[in-house]
Amino acid sequence: MAKKYKINEMDAKIKEIRKAAEELQKLGGDIEAVKKNLVRLLASTKMLELNISDAKLVM
Repeated sequence: MAKKYKINEMDAKIKEIRKAAEELQKLGGDIEAVKKNLVRLLASTKMLELNISDAKLVM
């Protein structure tokens, strides 16, 4: 039996992650550690967005 996933809910959460990361960028200003970690976070978020968009096409 195939498992059902809540793709639309996952998509909404990923969008929340992106929004929070972008807000942190504004708040973090020139703090180098924050900037570098947000680059990684946003790259990972982008991968999630791409994966979920592929899954939404299959649905």
